[in-house]
Formats: sequence, structure tokens, C-alpha cells
Amino acid sequence: MIDHITVATTNVEKSRVFYERAFRPLGYVIAFGEDNIFWAFRLDNGALFEIRAARGDQQSVTSTHVAFRVRSKELVDEFYEAALSAGGRNNGEPGLRPHYRADYYACFIYDPDGHNIEAMIKTEAW
Repeated sequence: MIDHITVATTNVEKSRVFYERAFRPLGYVIAFGEDNIFWAFRLDNGALFEIRAARGDQQSVTSTHVAFRVRSKELVDEFYEAALSAGGRNNGEPGLRPHYRADYYACFIYDPDGHNIEAMIKTEAW
């Protein structure tokens, strides 16, 4: 199991507000952090999703894809709406993705830095 994932952002506080609003339906909340440096969100399995300031000596922020497995199709839908209202951009409306597998239901949102954030559910293991 993954303990934590960290993605770089060009504006930590803008991304914090985005994720606070987008994660509200999923129950993910800030565990700890530091203004303009980083924020860690506690996921429902005890793992962390972290955002941090891109460092000046690094190349520009590159796109990342992170998928959050949720407990219901309704939570996929709620995440999608919350993320859009928080300023996210559509990258795939909620729906079945039979090209992945018959029971795969997901949505995709671009966060403020262009990271592709997914909420998904499937009924069986890979």
C-alpha cells in the first residue's frame, strides 16, 4: 500500500483551497502542513496526499495522474461537481469506462496545475 504521494504546485494556497473543496465529499481533510510550503490531506485508508511548493531550482511542474478509489458512484459524481466548483477543469465526466473494464466508473479533473485527478470505483480487484 502507498503511504503518501506528493505533487508539486505553483501556488500552494490556491491548490490547498481547491483540494479542500474537491475532497469534501470524500471526507479527506488536512492532516498537517505549513502555509505556502506544503499541505498533507489524510485519506480514508490512513495514507496521505500531499501538495508542496515547486522549488526554484527544479524544472517546471509536470503533470501527474492520481486516482482516488471511492466507495460509490455517487461519491465519484459528488467529487466531480465539487472539483469543478472549486475551479478544476473537466477532463472526463463521470461515467463507465468499459475500455478499462466493465465495472470501472470514474471522472477526471485537471487541478490548478494541470494534474489529472481521478475519482473511481470498480467492484472487483484487478
